[in-house]
Amino acid sequence: MKRADPMAVTQSASITIRPDDALVLADIQNDFLPGGSLAVPRSDTIIPRVRLYLTRFLSVPAPIFLTRDWHPRHHCSFRAQGGPWPEHCVAETRGAAPPEDLWIPDAAVIVHKATRVDQEVYSAFQGTHLNEQLKAVGARRLFIGGLATEYCVLNSVRDARRLRYPVYLLMDAIGAIDRNPGDGLAAEREMIELGAVPIRFEDLTT
Repeated sequence: MKRADPMAVTQSASITIRPDDALVLADIQNDFLPGGSLAVPRSDTIIPRVRLYLTRFLSVPAPIFLTRDWHPRHHCSFRAQGGPWPEHCVAETRGAAPPEDLWIPDAAVIVHKATRVDQEVYSAFQGTHLNEQLKAVGARRLFIGGLATEYCVLNSVRDARRLRYPVYLLMDAIGAIDRNPGDGLAAEREMIELGAVPIRFEDLTT
């Protein structure tokens, strides 16, 4: 019989955000939004929900972490260098910046990732100090959303569960590229199988 995971979370009728929770939002940047060089379909539709989550966590207050792809100009993931993606999120460019309609609280911690020219990174934990930063603020549960579902969100959830964090997956604040139809749904299923609990903003209470 499979033993229960003591660090997993279970679905409940309502969830109260606590000071030891942390919001982790992946790569909500112009190049991943409509008009960007690697646009995620309908990614702009999550922005109103993301603002709600930001406001709720700030009101507790609970820590907020925003990851950003922050690539060198000739990053290995770019097609010109033999990678799978068009040039995107080059450090200090408009494409790497957050959209103007996404309010960024002063208290939010920005986590830059994929900063090495020879290394592709999807997880918010890989090559960053995110785990140490979470421990420093006493974070126990993670609420994860952002772009894109089957890449940076999925890999961040994989690492968060490997590190034994209980994870809530923000179903109304993620978006998939779906290079192959169904990629996003498959990623959602995998994250739930790993123990991430799918929620929407309406599941939160004050």
